[in-house]
Amino acid sequence: MLTYLPKRIGQGLLTVFLTVSTVFLLIRMAPGDPAAAYAGPLATNEQLAAVREQFGLDRPLLAQYWVFLQQLFTGNLGESYSFQAPAAQVVLERLPYTLTLATAAIVLAAVIAIPLGVWMARRTDTGRELGVNMLTITGQSMPDFWTGIMLLTGFSVLLPIFPSSGFATWSGLALPAITIAILQVALVSRMVRREMTTNFAAPYLTVARSRGVSEGLLTWRYAMGNAAIPVFTALGTRFAAMLNGVVVVEVVFAWPGVGSLIVRALETRDYPLIQAAVLITALLAVGVQLLIDLAYPLLDPRVRLGKAATA
Repeated sequence: MLTYLPKRIGQGLLTVFLTVSTVFLLIRMAPGDPAAAYAGPLATNEQLAAVREQFGLDRPLLAQYWVFLQQLFTGNLGESYSFQAPAAQVVLERLPYTLTLATAAIVLAAVIAIPLGVWMARRTDTGRELGVNMLTITGQSMPDFWTGIMLLTGFSVLLPIFPSSGFATWSGLALPAITIAILQVALVSRMVRREMTTNFAAPYLTVARSRGVSEGLLTWRYAMGNAAIPVFTALGTRFAAMLNGVVVVEVVFAWPGVGSLIVRALETRDYPLIQAAVLITALLAVGVQLLIDLAYPLLDPRVRLGKAATA
Protein backbone atom coordinates (compact mmCIF):
# COMPACT_ATOMS: atom_id res chain seq x y z
CA MET A 1 0.00 0.00 0.00
CA LEU A 2 2.77 2.46 0.91
CA THR A 3 4.36 2.12 -2.51
CA TYR A 4 1.16 1.51 -4.49
CA LEU A 5 -0.75 4.62 -3.37
CA PRO A 6 1.88 7.28 -4.31
CA LYS A 7 2.48 5.50 -7.63
CA ARG A 8 -1.24 5.37 -8.39
CA ILE A 9 -1.76 9.02 -7.42
CA GLY A 10 1.17 10.03 -9.62
CA GLN A 11 -0.28 8.12 -12.57
CA GLY A 12 -3.64 9.79 -12.02
CA LEU A 13 -2.15 13.29 -11.86
CA LEU A 14 -0.13 12.64 -15.01
CA THR A 15 -3.29 11.51 -16.77
CA VAL A 16 -5.10 14.68 -15.71
CA PHE A 17 -2.18 16.87 -16.82
CA LEU A 18 -2.00 15.23 -20.24
CA THR A 19 -5.77 15.50 -20.61
CA VAL A 20 -5.98 19.21 -19.89
CA SER A 21 -2.89 19.92 -22.02
CA THR A 22 -4.46 18.08 -24.95
CA VAL A 23 -7.71 19.99 -24.49
CA PHE A 24 -5.75 23.26 -24.33
CA LEU A 25 -4.24 22.56 -27.76
CA LEU A 26 -7.34 21.12 -29.41
CA ILE A 27 -9.72 23.96 -28.54
CA ARG A 28 -7.25 26.48 -29.94
CA MET A 29 -6.89 24.47 -33.14
CA ALA A 30 -10.68 24.30 -33.59
CA PRO A 31 -12.35 26.89 -35.83
CA GLY A 32 -13.89 29.95 -34.19
CA ASP A 33 -12.70 33.14 -32.55
CA PRO A 34 -13.37 33.73 -28.82
CA ALA A 35 -12.95 37.47 -29.34
CA ALA A 36 -15.71 37.52 -31.97
CA ALA A 37 -17.99 35.42 -29.74
CA TYR A 38 -17.38 37.81 -26.83
CA ALA A 39 -17.52 41.13 -28.69
CA GLY A 40 -20.49 40.26 -30.90
CA PRO A 41 -21.09 40.26 -34.65
CA LEU A 42 -20.96 44.07 -34.96
CA ALA A 43 -17.53 44.47 -33.38
CA THR A 44 -14.89 46.37 -35.36
CA ASN A 45 -11.38 45.08 -36.02
CA GLU A 46 -10.05 47.44 -33.35
CA GLN A 47 -12.50 46.10 -30.79
CA LEU A 48 -11.62 42.51 -31.67
CA ALA A 49 -7.92 43.30 -31.31
CA ALA A 50 -8.56 44.88 -27.90
CA VAL A 51 -10.48 41.79 -26.73
CA ARG A 52 -7.73 39.46 -27.92
CA GLU A 53 -5.17 41.53 -26.03
CA GLN A 54 -7.38 41.54 -22.92
CA PHE A 55 -7.65 37.74 -22.90
CA GLY A 56 -4.05 37.15 -23.98
CA LEU A 57 -5.15 35.58 -27.26
CA ASP A 58 -2.78 37.78 -29.27
CA ARG A 59 0.24 35.95 -27.82
CA PRO A 60 1.95 32.97 -29.52
CA LEU A 61 0.53 29.56 -28.65
CA LEU A 62 3.56 28.54 -26.58
CA ALA A 63 3.32 31.76 -24.58
CA GLN A 64 -0.37 31.09 -23.92
CA TYR A 65 0.49 27.54 -22.82
CA TRP A 66 3.17 28.82 -20.45
CA VAL A 67 0.67 31.19 -18.84
CA PHE A 68 -1.80 28.30 -18.61
CA LEU A 69 0.79 26.12 -16.82
CA GLN A 70 1.60 28.91 -14.37
CA GLN A 71 -2.09 29.33 -13.58
CA LEU A 72 -2.59 25.57 -13.34
CA PHE A 73 0.14 25.04 -10.75
CA THR A 74 -0.99 28.04 -8.70
CA GLY A 75 -4.63 26.93 -8.67
CA ASN A 76 -5.78 29.88 -10.77
CA LEU A 77 -7.74 28.52 -13.73
CA GLY A 78 -8.41 31.90 -15.24
CA GLU A 79 -11.57 33.96 -15.65
CA SER A 80 -14.49 32.85 -17.78
CA TYR A 81 -15.02 35.08 -20.81
CA SER A 82 -18.79 34.76 -20.80
CA PHE A 83 -19.49 34.72 -17.04
CA GLN A 84 -16.82 37.28 -16.08
CA ALA A 85 -16.06 35.20 -12.99
CA PRO A 86 -13.36 32.70 -11.99
CA ALA A 87 -13.78 29.68 -14.24
CA ALA A 88 -13.27 27.19 -11.39
CA GLN A 89 -16.00 28.88 -9.36
CA VAL A 90 -18.47 28.66 -12.24
CA VAL A 91 -17.75 24.94 -12.69
CA LEU A 92 -17.95 24.18 -8.97
CA GLU A 93 -21.36 25.88 -8.79
CA ARG A 94 -22.66 23.48 -11.46
CA LEU A 95 -20.86 20.39 -10.17
CA PRO A 96 -23.39 19.43 -7.43
CA TYR A 97 -26.11 19.08 -10.08
CA THR A 98 -24.01 16.67 -12.12
CA LEU A 99 -23.04 14.73 -8.98
CA THR A 100 -26.70 14.47 -7.96
CA LEU A 101 -27.76 13.24 -11.39
CA ALA A 102 -24.87 10.75 -11.68
CA THR A 103 -25.45 9.37 -8.17
CA ALA A 104 -29.20 8.94 -8.72
CA ALA A 105 -28.62 7.23 -12.08
CA ILE A 106 -25.95 4.80 -10.85
CA VAL A 107 -27.93 3.85 -7.72
CA LEU A 108 -31.03 3.23 -9.83
CA ALA A 109 -28.98 1.19 -12.30
CA ALA A 110 -27.39 -0.92 -9.55
CA VAL A 111 -30.71 -1.64 -7.82
CA ILE A 112 -32.19 -2.92 -11.09
CA ALA A 113 -29.20 -4.35 -12.96
CA ILE A 114 -27.71 -6.62 -10.27
CA PRO A 115 -30.89 -8.58 -9.44
CA LEU A 116 -31.81 -8.65 -13.13
CA GLY A 117 -28.40 -10.03 -14.10
CA VAL A 118 -28.63 -12.70 -11.40
CA TRP A 119 -32.14 -13.63 -12.55
CA MET A 120 -30.91 -13.98 -16.14
CA ALA A 121 -27.95 -16.11 -15.05
CA ARG A 122 -30.20 -18.53 -13.15
CA ARG A 123 -32.45 -18.93 -16.19
CA THR A 124 -29.85 -19.17 -18.94
CA ASP A 125 -31.12 -20.47 -22.29
CA THR A 126 -34.78 -20.22 -21.32
CA GLY A 127 -37.45 -18.35 -23.24
CA ARG A 128 -37.92 -15.75 -20.49
CA GLU A 129 -34.18 -15.10 -20.28
CA LEU A 130 -34.01 -14.70 -24.04
CA GLY A 131 -36.81 -12.13 -23.97
CA VAL A 132 -35.19 -10.11 -21.17
CA ASN A 133 -31.82 -10.36 -22.92
CA MET A 134 -33.37 -8.89 -26.07
CA LEU A 135 -34.78 -6.03 -24.00
CA THR A 136 -31.35 -5.27 -22.54
CA ILE A 137 -29.83 -5.29 -26.02
CA THR A 138 -32.54 -2.85 -27.11
CA GLY A 139 -31.81 -0.60 -24.12
CA GLN A 140 -28.10 -0.73 -24.90
CA SER A 141 -28.77 0.25 -28.53
CA MET A 142 -31.00 3.27 -27.88
CA PRO A 143 -29.22 6.67 -27.98
CA ASP A 144 -29.60 8.79 -24.86
CA PHE A 145 -31.16 11.70 -26.72
CA TRP A 146 -33.86 9.46 -28.25
CA THR A 147 -34.65 7.83 -24.90
CA GLY A 148 -34.84 11.25 -23.25
CA ILE A 149 -37.15 12.65 -25.91
CA MET A 150 -39.46 9.62 -25.67
CA LEU A 151 -39.63 9.94 -21.88
CA LEU A 152 -40.30 13.67 -22.19
CA THR A 153 -43.07 13.04 -24.70
CA GLY A 154 -44.65 10.32 -22.60
CA PHE A 155 -44.34 11.68 -19.06
CA SER A 156 -44.13 15.45 -19.52
CA VAL A 157 -46.39 16.08 -22.53
CA LEU A 158 -48.93 13.27 -22.91
CA LEU A 159 -49.00 12.49 -19.19
CA PRO A 160 -47.71 15.61 -17.40
CA ILE A 161 -46.36 13.75 -14.38
CA PHE A 162 -42.78 15.05 -14.29
CA PRO A 163 -41.26 18.45 -15.17
CA SER A 164 -39.83 18.67 -18.67
CA SER A 165 -36.66 20.54 -17.74
CA GLY A 166 -34.56 22.01 -14.97
CA PHE A 167 -34.22 21.07 -11.30
CA ALA A 168 -36.77 23.29 -9.58
CA THR A 169 -38.06 20.31 -7.56
CA TRP A 170 -36.78 16.81 -6.85
CA SER A 171 -39.31 15.40 -9.33
CA GLY A 172 -37.23 17.02 -12.06
CA LEU A 173 -34.50 14.48 -11.31
CA ALA A 174 -36.62 11.47 -12.31
CA LEU A 175 -36.61 11.58 -16.10
CA PRO A 176 -32.93 12.43 -16.67
CA ALA A 177 -31.86 9.82 -14.09
CA ILE A 178 -34.05 7.16 -15.73
CA THR A 179 -32.73 8.11 -19.17
CA ILE A 180 -29.14 7.54 -18.06
CA ALA A 181 -29.98 4.45 -15.99
CA ILE A 182 -31.59 2.62 -18.93
CA LEU A 183 -28.27 2.33 -20.75
CA GLN A 184 -26.39 1.47 -17.54
CA VAL A 185 -28.91 -1.25 -16.64
CA ALA A 186 -28.49 -2.80 -20.07
CA LEU A 187 -24.69 -2.80 -19.82
CA VAL A 188 -24.30 -3.84 -16.18
CA SER A 189 -27.02 -6.51 -16.16
CA ARG A 190 -25.43 -8.31 -19.11
CA MET A 191 -22.05 -8.17 -17.40
CA VAL A 192 -23.56 -9.51 -14.15
CA ARG A 193 -25.23 -12.30 -16.12
CA ARG A 194 -21.90 -13.28 -17.69
CA GLU A 195 -20.00 -13.29 -14.40
CA MET A 196 -22.71 -15.14 -12.49
CA THR A 197 -23.13 -17.75 -15.22
CA THR A 198 -19.41 -18.50 -15.00
CA ASN A 199 -19.56 -18.74 -11.21
CA PHE A 200 -22.66 -20.94 -11.21
CA ALA A 201 -20.75 -23.46 -13.34
CA ALA A 202 -17.66 -23.40 -11.12
CA PRO A 203 -16.72 -26.59 -9.18
CA TYR A 204 -16.74 -24.86 -5.79
CA LEU A 205 -20.48 -24.18 -6.11
CA THR A 206 -21.14 -27.81 -6.99
CA VAL A 207 -19.29 -28.88 -3.85
CA ALA A 208 -21.15 -26.31 -1.72
CA ARG A 209 -24.48 -27.41 -3.17
CA SER A 210 -23.69 -31.05 -2.40
CA ARG A 211 -23.12 -30.06 1.23
CA GLY A 212 -26.65 -28.67 1.44
CA VAL A 213 -25.91 -24.95 1.19
CA SER A 214 -29.11 -23.10 0.27
CA GLU A 215 -29.52 -21.61 -3.21
CA GLY A 216 -29.86 -18.12 -1.77
CA LEU A 217 -26.55 -18.43 0.05
CA LEU A 218 -24.91 -19.95 -3.02
CA THR A 219 -26.11 -17.06 -5.15
CA TRP A 220 -25.54 -14.00 -2.99
CA ARG A 221 -22.60 -15.03 -0.82
CA TYR A 222 -20.53 -17.38 -2.93
CA ALA A 223 -21.25 -16.56 -6.58
CA MET A 224 -21.86 -12.84 -6.07
CA GLY A 225 -18.87 -12.68 -3.73
CA ASN A 226 -16.61 -13.79 -6.56
CA ALA A 227 -18.36 -11.50 -9.04
CA ALA A 228 -18.22 -8.48 -6.73
CA ILE A 229 -15.01 -6.97 -8.11
CA PRO A 230 -16.00 -6.88 -11.80
CA VAL A 231 -19.53 -5.67 -10.90
CA PHE A 232 -18.19 -2.96 -8.60
CA THR A 233 -15.61 -1.96 -11.21
CA ALA A 234 -18.27 -1.67 -13.91
CA LEU A 235 -20.51 0.50 -11.74
CA GLY A 236 -17.62 2.66 -10.56
CA THR A 237 -16.29 3.15 -14.08
CA ARG A 238 -19.71 4.15 -15.38
CA PHE A 239 -20.11 6.59 -12.48
CA ALA A 240 -16.70 8.13 -13.19
CA ALA A 241 -17.69 8.58 -16.83
CA MET A 242 -20.87 10.38 -15.78
CA LEU A 243 -18.85 12.87 -13.74
CA ASN A 244 -17.38 14.18 -16.99
CA GLY A 245 -20.83 15.46 -17.75
CA VAL A 246 -23.69 13.53 -19.32
CA VAL A 247 -23.80 16.13 -22.05
CA VAL A 248 -26.64 14.86 -24.22
CA VAL A 249 -29.00 14.16 -21.33
CA GLU A 250 -28.22 17.47 -19.62
CA VAL A 251 -28.93 19.36 -22.84
CA VAL A 252 -32.19 17.47 -23.54
CA PHE A 253 -33.53 18.13 -20.05
CA ALA A 254 -31.93 21.60 -19.64
CA TRP A 255 -30.14 20.19 -16.59
CA PRO A 256 -27.89 22.85 -14.99
CA GLY A 257 -24.86 20.59 -14.72
CA VAL A 258 -21.30 20.54 -16.00
CA GLY A 259 -22.27 18.89 -19.30
CA SER A 260 -24.61 21.68 -20.38
CA LEU A 261 -22.04 24.20 -19.13
CA ILE A 262 -19.38 22.68 -21.41
CA VAL A 263 -21.75 22.93 -24.37
CA ARG A 264 -22.26 26.62 -23.67
CA ALA A 265 -18.53 27.13 -23.22
CA LEU A 266 -17.84 25.46 -26.57
CA GLU A 267 -20.43 27.63 -28.30
CA THR A 268 -18.85 30.82 -26.94
CA ARG A 269 -15.24 29.56 -27.27
CA ASP A 270 -14.78 30.18 -23.54
CA TYR A 271 -11.31 28.63 -23.23
CA PRO A 272 -10.78 29.07 -19.46
CA LEU A 273 -14.22 27.62 -18.69
CA ILE A 274 -13.62 24.57 -20.91
CA GLN A 275 -10.21 23.98 -19.35
CA ALA A 276 -11.56 24.34 -15.80
CA ALA A 277 -14.45 21.96 -16.48
CA VAL A 278 -12.14 19.34 -17.98
CA LEU A 279 -9.62 19.65 -15.14
CA ILE A 280 -12.16 19.41 -12.31
CA THR A 281 -14.13 16.54 -13.82
CA ALA A 282 -10.93 14.68 -14.74
CA LEU A 283 -9.69 14.99 -11.15
CA LEU A 284 -13.00 13.62 -9.88
CA ALA A 285 -12.94 10.74 -12.35
CA VAL A 286 -9.37 9.81 -11.39
CA GLY A 287 -10.31 10.05 -7.72
CA VAL A 288 -13.23 7.68 -8.21
CA GLN A 289 -11.02 5.19 -10.05
CA LEU A 290 -8.49 5.34 -7.20
CA LEU A 291 -11.23 4.65 -4.64
CA ILE A 292 -12.36 1.68 -6.72
CA ASP A 293 -8.84 0.25 -6.65
CA LEU A 294 -8.52 0.80 -2.89
CA ALA A 295 -11.83 -0.99 -2.31
CA TYR A 296 -10.69 -4.23 -4.00
CA PRO A 297 -9.14 -5.78 -0.83
CA LEU A 298 -12.40 -5.09 1.02
CA LEU A 299 -14.38 -6.96 -1.63
CA ASP A 300 -11.91 -9.83 -1.95
CA PRO A 301 -9.25 -10.40 0.77
CA ARG A 302 -7.15 -12.35 -1.75
CA VAL A 303 -6.40 -9.14 -3.63
CA ARG A 304 -3.21 -7.31 -2.72
CA LEU A 305 -2.77 -3.85 -4.17
CA GLY A 306 0.12 -3.73 -6.59
CA LYS A 307 0.29 -7.54 -6.78
CA ALA A 308 -1.59 -10.20 -8.68
CA ALA A 309 -4.44 -11.84 -6.81
CA THR A 310 -3.82 -15.36 -5.67
CA ALA A 311 -6.39 -18.08 -5.86
